[in-house]
Amino acid sequence: MLKKFLKIFFLIAFLPLPSFSFQANSSTLIADNPKEIIDQVWQIIYRDFLDYSGKYKAEDWIKLRKEILSTRYFDNEDGYAAIKEMLTVLDDPYTRFLDPKEYNEMRIDTTGELMGVGIQISLDKDTNQIVVVSPIEGTPAFRAGIKPKDIIVSIDGKPIEGLSIDSTVKLIRGKKCTKVELGIIREEELLNVSLIRDRIEINVVDSRINETALGVKIGYLRLKQFNAKSPKEMSLSIIKLEKQQPFGYVLDLRSNPGGLLESSIEIARQWINTGIIVSTQTKDGITDIRKAKSSALTNRPVVVLINEGSASASEILSGAIKDNRRGLLVGEKTFGKGLVQSVRRLSDGSGLTVTVAKYLTPSGKDINKNGIEPDIRVDLLLDEKNKLTNSDLGTFKDSQYVAAENILLKKFRVENNKKSYKPLKSNLGFALQNS
Repeated sequence: MLKKFLKIFFLIAFLPLPSFSFQANSSTLIADNPKEIIDQVWQIIYRDFLDYSGKYKAEDWIKLRKEILSTRYFDNEDGYAAIKEMLTVLDDPYTRFLDPKEYNEMRIDTTGELMGVGIQISLDKDTNQIVVVSPIEGTPAFRAGIKPKDIIVSIDGKPIEGLSIDSTVKLIRGKKCTKVELGIIREEELLNVSLIRDRIEINVVDSRINETALGVKIGYLRLKQFNAKSPKEMSLSIIKLEKQQPFGYVLDLRSNPGGLLESSIEIARQWINTGIIVSTQTKDGITDIRKAKSSALTNRPVVVLINEGSASASEILSGAIKDNRRGLLVGEKTFGKGLVQSVRRLSDGSGLTVTVAKYLTPSGKDINKNGIEPDIRVDLLLDEKNKLTNSDLGTFKDSQYVAAENILLKKFRVENNKKSYKPLKSNLGFALQNS
C-alpha cells in the first residue's frame, strides 16, 4: 500500500520534501506586483517541470498564462490563491507553492531542528487519505504509539476528509506545549491519540559497537533522516567506530523517509570508494551522473537494513550500495519515491517546490513507485512490530538486525575459517526468504 503514496512530509512545522535542493531566484525583487510572482511560477514550470503523470501539455500551459495574466489581482494573497489553483492542473502533489512564512520554515526545518508532534505523513492519491509513514523516534508521536500505516481521519474532533496535506499540516501545527488530538484508524479500529506539541531536535545518527558471543565486533549505525547535519554526523560516527576495528557494519535505514539529495550523495561517498552513486534525468533527457570520489571512510563489509518506510534519499543510498556490490540489503521492499524537487525562492520571499527530475540507481533502475527489493527478504513478525521499542533496534530482539549480523558472521567465519560458527537466533524469530 505504501508504494502508492505520493507525498512524504515531516509533520512538524512545515517539513522538507525528500530529495530536493534549494536554488535562489536571481530576479530583481518586485514584491508589490502579484502578476510578477504568478509569472515567475509559470516560467519555472514551463522551463523545468518534469511531468510523470502525462497530464501536462505545454500548449495548454501557454494558453493558461494568457488567462491568468489578464485577470486582476488586488494583493499578493489574491495572487497566491491563483498560483495554487494554477498548479492543480499539473496533478503533481510534489510541486507546491509556499507563502513567505512556509518557505522560511522549510529552510529552517532542513537544519534538523523541527517543531511539532514528530510524524512523517503521506497522501494516498487513490483514496485521498492522510497516512502515517512513520513516527520520528523520541518525539511526542513516537512516545504516544503512533504507527506506520495509521490513517488520520480527524484533528481535534473535526473530520479532515477532503482536506489537502497543507491544510492538515496547518491544523496539527501549533505552539509548544499545546495539545492536539488525532483520530486515527488502525486495522479498522478507530483510536483517539492526544499529543503535546514540542520542539524536536533530532540527532540523526545512532551508533555503537555490538560484540557477539564469538568476540566479533559489529558496528551498528542507524540513520534517521537526511538533513544538513547528516553527513557530518555520519562521518564522525564512522571514524569513531573505525578506531574500535569492527569486522563489519550494519547500516540501518529502516523508516528513514529521506531528505536532502546532496546529503545522500555525501553519505554514499563515505561508504563507496569508486563507482556511480546516482544519476538524475530532467524532462530534456539531460542526465547528471554523480560518482564516488575515492573518499570512503571504511572498506569493511556492510549490510543495509531497509523497509517500506525507507524512501527517497534512503533509496539513493541503498541503491548505490547494492548496485556497486558494496554490501547486501536486508529487510523489506522500499517505499518507491524517485523524484527530485528543486526549491526556488520567488521575488517576494515566497517559494516553489517543483519536480524537476527523476533519479536512477547506478544500474539505471527507475525507483519511483517501484522501490528497491532487498537482496535477502526478512519480514518482522507481528509480535515484533508490536513489541519492538527504540532500545530494541539493533539487538537480539530485532530479527532483521539478527539476520544482518548473521550475514557478517558467516563472512567472518569464511575469512577466518571458524568452523565452529553457529547462526544466532532472534529472541522472537524471523521469517527469512530469498528475494
